[in-house]
Amino acid sequence: MLSVKSLPFLQHQPHALKSVFLSTFRSHTILSPSTTRRALRLPLTALSLLRDVPASPRSYSPTMSSSDQIIEHLVFFAVSPDAAPSKPDEMISGLRSLTSLDSVAHLTAGPIFKNRSSAFGKFTHMLHSRYRSKSDLGSYTGDPAHVKVVKESVLPVCDDIMAVDWVADVAGGVVVPPPGSALRVTLLKPKEGIAAEEKAELMRVVGGIKESFPELVDYVSFGENFSPARAKGFELGFIAVFPGVKELEALDAMGEMVELQKEKVRHLLESVFVVDYAIPQQSSSSL
Repeated sequence: MLSVKSLPFLQHQPHALKSVFLSTFRSHTILSPSTTRRALRLPLTALSLLRDVPASPRSYSPTMSSSDQIIEHLVFFAVSPDAAPSKPDEMISGLRSLTSLDSVAHLTAGPIFKNRSSAFGKFTHMLHSRYRSKSDLGSYTGDPAHVKVVKESVLPVCDDIMAVDWVADVAGGVVVPPPGSALRVTLLKPKEGIAAEEKAELMRVVGGIKESFPELVDYVSFGENFSPARAKGFELGFIAVFPGVKELEALDAMGEMVELQKEKVRHLLESVFVVDYAIPQQSSSSL
């Protein structure tokens, strides 16, 4: 029989939390061994789906106040399979050199760790950068150093490029994800003609991953794309930042819980693009 003594991780939780967890599991007359093991291995994450009390946030070293906005800029590159083996590395080296530009608050570039979208499986590399304003993003785009890298190192080796930009409030005020962090980047294309209320609900559910999985996700960023020209119809962008690849993969191990989140918005979506990216130790800039 389930009890607080048999579940040591509950002993230091509030009484109301213990009661909800135990009553929920006792209400199921049949639980498969694999389901029970998964639940008991992931105590705080499982509890987060049952409670109204938010988990204690991780400690941050914010570089901007939580009320400040940032501009997210993501670019995805489909390197040609015919490109010489050295060319992708040259491209990434050129892109990383742009961290020295005054307009850039953060920039990282490298191979995609895992592309989870079969329809867009050709994309092999990505760039993620952040700016203090749209004006700074414009300065970066038009800077001669950026133009040179794109012309000489990117366009000659890429079969396709996709890019999105959005304005975001980042929880905790974090601007620069620490080296070694892992990102799950999701782009969403809502079904044509959905109501504004439905789009708002879509954003609410997607943005709520931090509250649903507080022990795994450091913080999230999401917003509406304001640069449609190269976005292939994707209107909404979302980034979940994890402490590392281990935490990102732990989320994947919770298949049933993740599917519950997806099911809430699946009927509103025409297309989804998802990739995972691990920030190299040496490629994250500082303010």
